[in-house]
Amino acid sequence: MSANRRLLLLAGAAAAVVVVLPFIGIEALPLGVLRDPGGSSVASVIFWQIRVPRVVAAVLAGSGLAIAGAAFQALFRNPLATPFTLGVASGAAFGVALATRLGLAVAFLGIATDSLAALAGALAAVSVVWLLTRVRPATSSMVLLLAGVAMSFFFSSLILLLQYTASLGDSYQIVRWLMGGLAGVGTREVFHLLPFVAIGIAVLAWRARELDLLSIGADLAASRGVDVGHQRTVIFLATSVMVGGVVAACGPIGFVGMMSPHICRLLLGAEHRHLLPASCLFGGVFLAACDTVARLVLAPAELPVGVITAFLGGPFFLWLLLRRVVSREVAG
Repeated sequence: MSANRRLLLLAGAAAAVVVVLPFIGIEALPLGVLRDPGGSSVASVIFWQIRVPRVVAAVLAGSGLAIAGAAFQALFRNPLATPFTLGVASGAAFGVALATRLGLAVAFLGIATDSLAALAGALAAVSVVWLLTRVRPATSSMVLLLAGVAMSFFFSSLILLLQYTASLGDSYQIVRWLMGGLAGVGTREVFHLLPFVAIGIAVLAWRARELDLLSIGADLAASRGVDVGHQRTVIFLATSVMVGGVVAACGPIGFVGMMSPHICRLLLGAEHRHLLPASCLFGGVFLAACDTVARLVLAPAELPVGVITAFLGGPFFLWLLLRRVVSREVAG
C-alpha cells in the first residue's frame, strides 16, 4: 500500500476517533445532542461546552507537539530530540510559572498573559541554541542537542526555585499545572491555542523538502541549495511559538513529540511530506485519547493527562534506546 493511501486511512481513522471521543464519559450522552448545539439541557451543555472544546484542544495540542518533535528530530538528526529535551517546553513552563508567581495580568493584541509568558520563555530557551548556530555555524547537531538539554535543566531548576519561594497556594498551583492537563480547558482556550498551532504547522509543512535534506546532514542540505542557518532559525521560531502556545494552554505534556513521529515513521516512512501530516494526525488523536483515559481512570476524579503520556512514554523511550543499541551492535 502506498504512503499516500496509508495517510488517507490514518486521516479517516483519526476523524472517526475524534467524533467518538466526546461521547465517552461517566455519563452516556444521546446522539440527539448533535442536533442541539445551543441547547440548555444538561447533556447539551456537557457535550458542546465541556467535552467538545476539550477534545479539540487536545487535538490541537497533540498535533503541535507531534509536528514539533518531528521537526526537531530531523533538524538534529536524533530520534530523542523533542521540545522537552531541547528546553523549549521547560522555558515556556518557566515563563508561565514566573507569571503565576508574580501575579502578572498583562495582555497584548488579545494574547493572554500565560501565552505571552510561555512564548517569552520558549524563545529565551531556544535563543541559546540559535546563537550557537550563528556564532559557530559549523557546530554539530549533537552539540546543539546537548545545549538544549542544558537549557532544559537550567529552566527546570528555576521552576524549582519559584516553587520553593512561592506561597503554599501558588506552589500547589504550579505543581499541578506542571503535570500537564486539560481540565478546565474551554472554548476560549481553544481560540487562544489555535493561531499558535496553525502558524507553526503551516511554517513547518512548507519545509518538508528542507527537513528531508537536513535529516541527512547539513553539508548535503547546503550542497542542494538549502540555507541551513536561515532554515534553522525559521524552524526554531515556528516550534517555539507553537510549543509556547501549547504549554500556556495545557501545561507541559511530555512524550507526545517523541512517540508520535516514531510511530508514524514506522507506518509511512521518513519522507517529511508524509511524516509531518501523519504526525499531526496521530499526535492529536493520541493526546485526545490519553485525555479521555485520564478523565475516566479515577472517575469521578481525573488524572492530569501528562501522567498518562509519561506512563506510556517511559517504556517507549526505553524501547527506543534499546533498539538503537541493538542496531549499532548489529552494524558493528
